[in-house]
Amino acid sequence: MSSRALRRLKGKQKGQEAIDIGDLKLNSEEAERAELEEEKDEELDEVLQPAKASSSRRAKKSKSQKNISNIYELIGDDDNDVDRSPTDEQSVLAARSPVESHVSHELPKQDTETPKSDGDRKLNNKKKKKRKKKKASAGDVQEESGAGDDIDALLEIIKKTNGLSHQSEDSGAPGHRPVLYVEHRNLNPENELKRYFGARAVLGDQKLVWARQRQRQFHRSTWMTTPKDTWPRFSRPGISMSLLESKDGLQFFVFEHSRDYQQVQFKFFDAVESMDPNNIVVLLQLNPYHVDSLLQLSDVCRIQEDQETARDLIERALYSFECAFHPVFSLTSSTSRLDYRRPENRAFYLAVYKHMTFLEKRGCPRTALEYCKLILSLDPDNDPLSMLLLIDFLCLRCREYASLIRLYEEWEVHRNLSQLPNFAFSVALACYHLSQQEETTPDESQRMKVKSDIMLQEALIMFPGVLMPLLDLCTVHPDAAVSSHAFFGPKSRLRQPPALMELEGLYVGRCHSLWKEAGVMLWMEGNVREVLKRVDSQDPLVDDCQNKRKQRYQSAPRNIHRHVLLSEIKEATSTLPLEVTTQPVMSYDPLPPLDSIMSYRRPERQNARASNESTLSLLFRSLLPNFSLQGGQRPEDDLEVARAGRELNQEVNRLMVAMRDMLANIQFQEPQREDNPDRDEEEWD
Repeated sequence: MSSRALRRLKGKQKGQEAIDIGDLKLNSEEAERAELEEEKDEELDEVLQPAKASSSRRAKKSKSQKNISNIYELIGDDDNDVDRSPTDEQSVLAARSPVESHVSHELPKQDTETPKSDGDRKLNNKKKKKRKKKKASAGDVQEESGAGDDIDALLEIIKKTNGLSHQSEDSGAPGHRPVLYVEHRNLNPENELKRYFGARAVLGDQKLVWARQRQRQFHRSTWMTTPKDTWPRFSRPGISMSLLESKDGLQFFVFEHSRDYQQVQFKFFDAVESMDPNNIVVLLQLNPYHVDSLLQLSDVCRIQEDQETARDLIERALYSFECAFHPVFSLTSSTSRLDYRRPENRAFYLAVYKHMTFLEKRGCPRTALEYCKLILSLDPDNDPLSMLLLIDFLCLRCREYASLIRLYEEWEVHRNLSQLPNFAFSVALACYHLSQQEETTPDESQRMKVKSDIMLQEALIMFPGVLMPLLDLCTVHPDAAVSSHAFFGPKSRLRQPPALMELEGLYVGRCHSLWKEAGVMLWMEGNVREVLKRVDSQDPLVDDCQNKRKQRYQSAPRNIHRHVLLSEIKEATSTLPLEVTTQPVMSYDPLPPLDSIMSYRRPERQNARASNESTLSLLFRSLLPNFSLQGGQRPEDDLEVARAGRELNQEVNRLMVAMRDMLANIQFQEPQREDNPDRDEEEWD
């Protein structure tokens, strides 16, 4: 037994006696000096006998392994040591002098030393872990800083080369987001339905779907739609997206059709011209993800009041588009652009618009608002579908009053939104609703109330033709002073330009349900009386607005006509001009732009015939392919065939003249009747 063990044993025996504080201090100092000298001697012995040390180490290791009965006890052994409460010996060792602790850190630990107590091992394990944690944390900080510098440098390079910009941390806050910012979670209508009806009501039928998920085929995860098991197996339909250019932080994309998809598109045109929906069904059976066929057949199902199938077809078209997205294309950043002049891009616009319409009718206005902002962000300068005529209605439906006011304030300078009837009235209504909310402070409520009164009066002065149709649809009978006044009477509406009547009819037909509340009607009534006072007092604003109406609303642009056709609101469609109503309108491409950019064209038919032929001429053409009612020589016929055709035409004309004369000379004679009053009517002849 070593001298250190003897001293420790002696100390334990002394510990059972009464402890003297002075003796404890002297003995501890002598023990520390003796331990230092002995540790130095043992270090020299260990250097001279490495082989012995290694053998003893292996012996200890084997002995420790033999003592372990369960190998799983080794798991978390260090954690158990740390969690144990410190013993009395640990408290004594922790009270050692700083010099001794410094020496113990500097001296190497060898396995040939005298076995240490459990308290020494625990304390050393704690110190080792602390040192390792400090080193690891310092290394992680250096690595993170270096990686951060590299990432920033890479982003700067990408921004300079491709014009791709990344959002900062502040942009994630609602106040710093763009006005057309789209949130991914709001693109799913189930999230909105859960807020209205609860998760149990919405996910009640999902258990069956989850039970069959193991057997279903793999689908790509998408944001806009969720693939269904009832859909056909998805394969690349031939649609892809490419990046045209990047400038000023914007990316311009275009959808592209492969050669096989172009052939399917030509077959679709033939099916549409046949006026038979069954041909489109056959085409979809062969090509289940052809987008234009899905859009056209969806309209057919909607007309037949099969809303579920119509909505399912639109979702399938959106899934086909989303699987073809470019990796850089973003739905939420408001920096991705699609040119509506390209026919390949129009189908995506129309699919999203129809999906948004179904969502609004389903009772999900918040989700529909996100899709409305998505369509507007794809081309906010041109706005090919005139989403500015719809976004105010969706904001009021889902009570996003602050968002509507922010859009109006930011875009009024460069877009003159106050000149649109829908914004003039809807922003005033949004301010009124904000003034009535309980969480609004009294000062803010009073300010918004005054602002709403001013905006509503200006809207009534600028667009007086809105009031009477709006009250009529709300089933409200105005006072005689209002209905008989020349400013709001029927004569004032007749003097309005046709484009203004189209915009007013669109707003009244769409938003009249938002004005039916009793409080809103009382607010409207008070402001109408104030407007009549201003008109009677010859307010200069009245004449100014009248001059603006005559000059600015002579004709509506093509995108507004397109929006009216898509909305199918009868108050607006009845005011469309003749140049729009007289031309054929295809639901898969209503009113295409006049400056369309065509990437490929449909090949012309070789045997194109005139469509203004009579039924008799078509009959003879089916019997005689060389027949021509015009009598002119065809380039592919020789002279003999042309002569025979002319002779046949002459014979046909003679036959037609003879038949006409025969029909004109036919006279029908009435049978003679015997005037016998005594004859029984029921008597048989």
